[in-house]
Amino acid sequence: EVQLQASGGGLVQVGGSLRLSCAASGFTFDDYSMCWFRQVPGRKREGVSCLSSSDGRTIYADSVKGRFTVSSGNAKNTVFLQMNNLQPEDTAIYYCVAQYDRDWYEGLPYDDYDYRGKGTLVTVSS
Repeated sequence: EVQLQASGGGLVQVGGSLRLSCAASGFTFDDYSMCWFRQVPGRKREGVSCLSSSDGRTIYADSVKGRFTVSSGNAKNTVFLQMNNLQPEDTAIYYCVAQYDRDWYEGLPYDDYDYRGKGTLVTVSS
């Protein structure tokens, strides 16, 4: 059974930091590119960051560049999203997704990802 378990969300003050984790199981992690999306209720879901499994390339939405870092680190089958200098507009539900790398491209729509996990809520208070 494929699982993508996101965790690490919570309530943080403006300027604070959070580290999201996404634990993957049920598929060959190294063959999949991993991405984070976020959604504010009532608004369109947006891509936040991706980590390509083929070349380690990372991409970020303009709104989070310089503040967020995606990595897989040394943890097995886990991808992280380090979020620094959080702002109220970062408040959202964050989702972890996975796509077979050969079929992944920048801008792939959320609904087209092979695997999509449940989200974790991030709330930034001012």
